[in-house]
Amino acid sequence: MTAQIDPFHAIAISRLAHKLRTEGRSIIHMEFGQPSTGAPAAAIAAAHHVLDTDGMGYWESPALKERIAQHYRETYGVTIDPEQLILTCGASPALVLALSCLFAPGARVAVARPGYVAYRNTLKALHLVPVELNCGEAERYQVTARAIEALEPAPEGLIIASPANPTGTIIEPDELSAIVAVCKRRGIRIISDEIYHGLSYVGPARSALQDTSDALVINSFSKYFSMAGWRLGWLVVPTDLIDAARARMGNMLLTPPSLAQHAGLVAFDCREELEGHLATYARNRDLLLAALPAMGLRRIAPPDGAFYIYADIGHLTDDSLAFCTRLLQDTGVATAPGIDFDPVEGRHFMRFSFAVSTDRVEDAIARMEPWFAQQSRPAIPA
Repeated sequence: MTAQIDPFHAIAISRLAHKLRTEGRSIIHMEFGQPSTGAPAAAIAAAHHVLDTDGMGYWESPALKERIAQHYRETYGVTIDPEQLILTCGASPALVLALSCLFAPGARVAVARPGYVAYRNTLKALHLVPVELNCGEAERYQVTARAIEALEPAPEGLIIASPANPTGTIIEPDELSAIVAVCKRRGIRIISDEIYHGLSYVGPARSALQDTSDALVINSFSKYFSMAGWRLGWLVVPTDLIDAARARMGNMLLTPPSLAQHAGLVAFDCREELEGHLATYARNRDLLLAALPAMGLRRIAPPDGAFYIYADIGHLTDDSLAFCTRLLQDTGVATAPGIDFDPVEGRHFMRFSFAVSTDRVEDAIARMEPWFAQQSRPAIPA
């Protein structure tokens, strides 16, 4: 029997947003976690040159792998062999690759709730069992070492994300080290999704590789490097899994686009432009943190990094999908319903992505302020 996969409701919101746009409506897209900026200018220029001079084909860039290994040395003080790097078509295939390398069908893998919708659904699609850990305000919406210690029986695996989607929360360095220690003692394999590294407002995020060489680490050019459409990412695997990962990559996924690899190599040296994007996100974050409480959205997950704000709307609705749909229809502001990230409590939450231009954020606030002022929770029939 095939696995039952839940829909990604933000995609339905986005479809409606695009439909409204074709009807002449002005739409502000805050529903997806993708930068509105393009790839760095020098990366685009390099891609133009490659298009004119290289026929391309199936290829894995040795130079890009060396450059990513250099990034780990310089950023985290961690030495990895370039052969431990598997280049992928973004972070999503890297997740499939990591899970298929580590676990047989039926294995139990712990994930935070709320958490990225694809963790739960990819686990189900691979016939693995998601073990969802309720991570609320008291835990800063993140997995803790204490929660992992308390799981009985111990799961075979754990997926962590720091900064996280949908909350933007970062696991404190000491807590991350404690999580790694618990997992090592209990034989739990760690997959660390570090796709939002580089996007932090409270100091750099710690890599799981700084605490263990046994973790599988996912990253991508989609977020910090502003190259979502180029479909380029990577997976760091321990040395004992190199052969298994390469066999799966070659049979199931082949290679990422050659053009993207050429551009990605150049993007690594476009830091000034990329840090400019981060400065824009920081301004957008400050604007929303100032405006949302005045709209009644006072319970907000700490947005330490990434480009999200996850807000409690439980005082206004029990149906976040209907609420976000109504907001879009009335104001033209597209957002993501919390049920994508938390099938239990997510009906009381919504997510804003502020990876757009500052003028768009200002416009969204201006549209939402009068709308939220008119909202009240529907009365329950007697």
